[in-house]
Amino acid sequence: MERKYQLDTEENRLFLAEIRQNLLDFGRKFPSPGGGSYYLGDDGTPWPEKGRETWITSRMTHVYSIGTMLGDIPSAPLVDAALKGLRGELHDGKHGGWYAGLNADGSCMPTKQCYAHAFVILAASSALLAGRPGARELLDDALAVYNLRFWDEDEGLSLDTWDTGFTTLDSYRGLNANMHTVEAFLAVADAIGEETYRLRAGRIIDRVLDWARENSWRIPEHFSSDWVPQPELNRERPDDPFKPYGATPGHGIEWARLIIQWALSADREKAAPYIESAEHLYTTAIDDAWNADGAPGLVYTTDWTGKPVVHDRMHWTLAEAINTSAVLYRATGKQRYADDFAMFMAYLDGTVLDHKNGSWFHQLDQNNQLIGTVWPGKSDLYHAFQATLIPYLPTNVSIATAVARG
Repeated sequence: MERKYQLDTEENRLFLAEIRQNLLDFGRKFPSPGGGSYYLGDDGTPWPEKGRETWITSRMTHVYSIGTMLGDIPSAPLVDAALKGLRGELHDGKHGGWYAGLNADGSCMPTKQCYAHAFVILAASSALLAGRPGARELLDDALAVYNLRFWDEDEGLSLDTWDTGFTTLDSYRGLNANMHTVEAFLAVADAIGEETYRLRAGRIIDRVLDWARENSWRIPEHFSSDWVPQPELNRERPDDPFKPYGATPGHGIEWARLIIQWALSADREKAAPYIESAEHLYTTAIDDAWNADGAPGLVYTTDWTGKPVVHDRMHWTLAEAINTSAVLYRATGKQRYADDFAMFMAYLDGTVLDHKNGSWFHQLDQNNQLIGTVWPGKSDLYHAFQATLIPYLPTNVSIATAVARG
């Protein structure tokens, strides 16, 4: 195995730094005149016809805030442009909160999404650490809306979707939004010292782990309004980008990393059982998904026995595998996780990195050929960019805070 794929080598650090800079360069055309982020095409050219979504704008705010803290001079005005969008065209001045996004004609996309609001919190906390004007006001607003509309104190979990006017709450409950809520809550706790949010993250994690244990470490994604799992949801639309049928190995991998971060940040002396649970989640996901059909790569979804359903490889799943294998190695010292990291890095370089146009291919089929049925183009940089940093950051601190601390 080449040294540039191996954790804790200078060659690997330089390789990740090169990828990171290429990503920052690739995405610089994202801001629209109003600040909302355009969806990016295969070569980084904006696709205005796809509209401007809040979750993508928030992710780009987060990425370029970190870029600013890393000394990338062109990043700062891009953060300011995205903040303009989050405080302006994407914000609902009448009902509060953020539209799911704006269509190409400027009309608002329906619903108010927990998923998008969690990313606004993440974006604002990162921009605050980067010292960008207006970030604290955005963060205070985002937390107030989230606390009022999405946090369910009785359940210790987050609601999912309202109508645009915050009058009707959808009956669907989901763990994707809760996962990114954990990420956002940990970011806030680290950035401004509000430990209430770390406690909330722990409450979500404990519920998720209960469901994971009951399902052989395959996390159910979809629930009814009273939090009863709905394992058959979207069986007829198994490759849905946000609500796919079955288990999503990439989420099991991502949850494992967030669980370790929370456990080590909350109480190191009590972290051991959570780290063990994270190992179960990661190992199950990798066993189910990696090379599951005779070709390298991680399948998108499986059924509840671990058999692949959607064989396509999504770039974000690989990014999370890179992150979590490194984090597990840091947390446990077990060599197999460092070996996995090297294996994933080699696959990234040989198959998923777009060496011609930049960034990473966002969707490949089971033969590792480029397709775009779920994720055409290259919508944003978030997962890929984080994978260039998390392997070398402290395991108990959110990424933007870790970078801010140097």
